[in-house]
Amino acid sequence: MKLIIAEKPDQGSTLAAQFKTKKQQGYIEVLPNELFPDGAYVTWAVGHLCQLVSPETYHSKWKKWSIDTLPMIPEKFQYEVTRQKAKQFNVVKTLLRKSDVDEIIHAGDAGREGELIVRNIVNLCSVKKPMKRLWISSLTPKAIYEGFQNLISEEKTRPLYYEAYTRACADWVVGMNASRAYSILLKQRGVSDVFSAGRVQTPTLALIVKREMEIEKFKSEPFWEVFADFKMDGNKYQGKWQQNNDPRIKTKELAEKIAAFCKGKEAEIAEMDTERKEFQPPLLFNLSSLQATVNKIYKYSPKKTLDIVQSLYQKGIVSYPRSDSNYVTEGEAETFPDILQKISRFSEYESLFPLPQSSIINNKRFVNEKKVTDHYAIIPTEQVTDPKRLSAEERNIYDLVVRRLIAAHYEKAIFDYTTIKTLVDKRAEFISKGKQQIQEGWRKVIFQNDKDDDDIILPPVKKGDSGQVASVKVKEGKTQPPKRYTEGQLITLMKTAGKHLDNEELEKVLMKTEGLGTEATRAGIITMLKDRKYIDVKKNQVFATDKGKVLITAIGEKILASPEMTAKWEQRLREIGEGKASAGEFMEAVKKMSAKIISDAVESSENWDFQGLDTESIQRSGSKKRNTVSVGSCKLCGSKIVDKGEFYGCVSYQKTKCNFTISKKILNKKISQANIKKLLASGETDLISGFKKGEKTFDAILSWSDSEKKISFTFPTEQAVKQT
Repeated sequence: MKLIIAEKPDQGSTLAAQFKTKKQQGYIEVLPNELFPDGAYVTWAVGHLCQLVSPETYHSKWKKWSIDTLPMIPEKFQYEVTRQKAKQFNVVKTLLRKSDVDEIIHAGDAGREGELIVRNIVNLCSVKKPMKRLWISSLTPKAIYEGFQNLISEEKTRPLYYEAYTRACADWVVGMNASRAYSILLKQRGVSDVFSAGRVQTPTLALIVKREMEIEKFKSEPFWEVFADFKMDGNKYQGKWQQNNDPRIKTKELAEKIAAFCKGKEAEIAEMDTERKEFQPPLLFNLSSLQATVNKIYKYSPKKTLDIVQSLYQKGIVSYPRSDSNYVTEGEAETFPDILQKISRFSEYESLFPLPQSSIINNKRFVNEKKVTDHYAIIPTEQVTDPKRLSAEERNIYDLVVRRLIAAHYEKAIFDYTTIKTLVDKRAEFISKGKQQIQEGWRKVIFQNDKDDDDIILPPVKKGDSGQVASVKVKEGKTQPPKRYTEGQLITLMKTAGKHLDNEELEKVLMKTEGLGTEATRAGIITMLKDRKYIDVKKNQVFATDKGKVLITAIGEKILASPEMTAKWEQRLREIGEGKASAGEFMEAVKKMSAKIISDAVESSENWDFQGLDTESIQRSGSKKRNTVSVGSCKLCGSKIVDKGEFYGCVSYQKTKCNFTISKKILNKKISQANIKKLLASGETDLISGFKKGEKTFDAILSWSDSEKKISFTFPTEQAVKQT
């Protein structure tokens, strides 16, 4: 009898649903059939049933957190059963050891993690029975049946297990040692919290903190632009003044002089260039591109997108979600006409049919077996479902996947981009830009909601036309800081190891770039950074917290925070999975690296400077220290003022209802703890720059007024005061 081990309960149920069965506690018995003449058992893990053991399991001396015990390098790594999942582990163990079970069918997800999950269970049970591998990219009845008919040798996928196992061990070595080193050293500096550091999470956090610091250091500067409306033989259009290709003017006075000079003057079109650009249909989705697209349109987190597309996969209506490929093989392409014919029956897609191209089987942009890795792109399966039968969130993602496939059967989109150079009084140069859609192509299928896609249609003018300036205006602007990443952009940034490649079309560059983490793990890394309070996500924008800034400030430019180094490790791990590199040699390099990480931390700790960061508010979860460390005396009652989270407040509130508080952020400006202390001690802060009210920013001192019993802004130049 065969024992089929799936990765999750619902997968196990789906696999068993193809046969007549009897449901048991923790497994399903498959009755004899043509595929399994003696019947079979189907059981499952619940994700990772096993985990690497904690340091103290190896050596009692490793229980105490001490720099002297680092680095911790186990001679042999050990796994243990996760306590809360022990019941299901025992079910699997019992089935594995049954005398009538003569072969194991590994039916975990067809990827690295699935390979690790099931093999870990088998290894921990010390069972050595023949094993075959079920390797499928969708959970449709047809795919499942054909997969069981064509089981592959476990030796073929064993290198993926070595890759996943090596990755887990490497992450343990780096994570355990780096986390202890920085937690211990930061505690010596008065920052009493557990700081988790890791091979992938830390360089990812470093990218976020780097952007945060760029934003904080950015100083906005005003500039002015001059716009002119031109009238030529009844045609009207607008142009922007520029000099040496720069439209920005540093002073208002100069901008107004230019505008005054141009007013009512004669104008002539000196140059007019039109460039035709063609845009191929977008590639089919892999997980990263799907996560980035969904985040941009619907603002779902990468983790939420993965969960939803996993649900669609479990229902058998999309292919394997954790794919890193944008391509399919000819075998999949042969199924597309039938899939699309079924899709055409639904009202949402009727208007998109008939398709301009009935087949793309010979289109290498989408069908390329050499570019299909473990799995092909995420596509709808032949088990086509009416979108109306899905939940709203499932429908949104299913619709995107369906439309990508339809768009692949459409023509390219074509636009003409026109640039007009207009000279006023033969001297002042104005530029006008517009575009015109020549062929809609695939854009009929995929909604374009980018602001830049609004067409500016220029009138039918030509070089040499003359007229005059109908009106002219000056517009003030301000230089803008770099934008914070969205979660979707963060996925792309991780995939490109910190290289800013936002364009999906750069597939050739991406093919040569090993990123941070894998398709399967990136969403989890972002979630981990949130859970560990290193980042906040507000309105889909990613903010680095003071805790995150403290860790990255401490690590500095060291190798632990290097996206390039982590990407190289990822490349070596992939080579292990392909059987091209040695896991043993890689682990030796990791062990040496962990020793280097610790020595770097110890050496640099003497020079750590966290000025401007609120280190005192960073305390171990559950610690009462936050509410007992005083930053000064209450201006109303003289009691202690302590950190209350979003603000500083009086400890006597519960007893006397003293309501003295100071917000940590005033008019979009974060107030440092050092300035809070100074305000409570002397009655005023240092000069603080960057307060923002509406579109205006200003600098001011925060002052306490004993007579008015309130905090006010003081402006040093005019000593004017207004209430916050």
